[in-house]
Formats: sequence, structure tokens, C-alpha cells
Amino acid sequence: MSQSPKAPSTFPLKLTEAQRKVVADIAPEFTERLKLNEKDQRTIQFSLDELKRINKLAEANKIRAKTGMKRVSLRHVADFSSKVIKLSEGIGSIPAAERRYQFKITLQRSQPPIWRRIQVKDCSLDKLHEHIQTALGWTNSHLNHFFVGEQRYGDPDLMKETFEDMGYEDSTSQKLSVFLPKSGKRFRFDYEYDFGDSWNHEIIFEGCVRAEKSVRYPLCLEGERACPPEDVGGIGGYGEFLIAIADPREERHEEFLQWIGGKFDPNAFDPQKATKRMQRGLPDWRRMASEQWL
Repeated sequence: MSQSPKAPSTFPLKLTEAQRKVVADIAPEFTERLKLNEKDQRTIQFSLDELKRINKLAEANKIRAKTGMKRVSLRHVADFSSKVIKLSEGIGSIPAAERRYQFKITLQRSQPPIWRRIQVKDCSLDKLHEHIQTALGWTNSHLNHFFVGEQRYGDPDLMKETFEDMGYEDSTSQKLSVFLPKSGKRFRFDYEYDFGDSWNHEIIFEGCVRAEKSVRYPLCLEGERACPPEDVGGIGGYGEFLIAIADPREERHEEFLQWIGGKFDPNAFDPQKATKRMQRGLPDWRRMASEQWL
């Protein structure tokens, strides 16, 4: 990624009354900000350097605390500040409204690789499916699902016959921001399109960037090679298809050329055209799904 986002100046740390008191004991310079005369939880803003100092002091003092209550409070302060520090140095360093998620999507077993790199807003897995379809060049003519670890995600309206039996979770409500690492570290999950041809895709979350004011999203940054034709028979069928259209002596040469309209360049790819497709979006596939089996 080319951008290095500017982090916000302060980050919120939510502390109980007892936790605020132990912070005042170990770091008296923060006393005025700690709202010691107020009860219950209060959110205090700290800079990243201040959070690191509080975390260091809490870790050092929790071992030698004189009472169990103080030891517990210090342990919680150390844990809470550590989590905020990790968040502040990862996805959380970019305000949610300005956050764009970057993915590299590669069609598995394609040689040479067919891939796209895209940037999108936070969205559901179902919306990510639409972005993948338009970025790759698929036509959304078949079923799909995602695998995040061992968990399957699919659309309950389209997968209703197998949704419960296969242990699916709802892809239309599962947001990217919920399951992707808050640290912004690389994370892999998988996407399958067309259960007959089995177009399997590796999806790599590459991190988050800050949205540029002059740029419209979603965006296809780059990629290589054309999307295979629908219903060509998966990766194996696509290989046979490429051999046939390249050699007039092949038995199915004319048949395939007629099927694709006479022309197909496997190396053709234009990120600007892919971006336009992504921004235009898919047709109303829910209406289409009610009219025919996808």
C-alpha cells in the first residue's frame, strides 16, 4: 500500500473510578484529566505516547501492589491500555468513515495467475461478493459462499435449502470490520463462485488505507489477465478452451469462437474498466433470483 495514514492525536480509554485512581497514583501528571470526583466508568482521552507510559507503569506496578483490589485495577488498566495501543497502531488509526479495506483476490490454480487488487468501504460479505464479481468480470449467474476459517457464509435467501444443514452464517449481515484483524495485519479467507465450475478465490486482506478526497470508491487498483468465460468448466475447462481457440485445427475451435462471439484475449485487463464496473454495481440480482434459479 502506498499510503501511510496520519493517526489521530488522542485515543479513548474507558476506566472505572478505581482504575482512574490507580492511574493517578502511578502517573500523577494525568490527575486533572482523570475525573476522580466522578463515579462509574468515564472515558479519558490520551495520546499514544501517554497510553504507552500508562501501560508500562501499570505493568510494572501491578506485581508489587499492596492490596488485591489495587492489583486487579492495575491489571485491568494494563490490559485496556494495551488493547487501545494495538488498535491505535492498526485499523483504528484511521477514522471509520475514512477507512478503506484493501484486498488482493486471486483465482486459485490459474496459471499464470488471474488476480485483482481492490479498495472498498466497510461492507457485508455479500457486498464484497458484488465487488469481486464486478472487479473480476464474472456475471453473478451462480451461487457463491465465503469461508472464514472453518465458518461458511452465504445468503440465506439463495441458500435456504442447505443454509442450516451446512452450518452457514448470514453473509448479508457479516461486516468486514467485525472479523478482520483490528491490527490491520494480513488475513486470508476464501470465496467460491459457481458450485459446478468451482471458481475458488484466495482473498488476502492487505490492510486499511485512508480514503483520498478526490477518489471515488470502490476502486480496482491493478490486476492481471482476463476473467474466464462463465460455464467454461472450471480451471480445467478453461485450459482446454484456451488451447482450442488458439489453434484452428482443434475440434472445438469454431464452436468456442461462436460461443464467445468470435474474440477472447486471455491477457486483456483494464483496471479503469474494472473500477467502472465496480462503481456501477450488479443488476438487481434479488429480483433476478426470484425469476430464475442462479
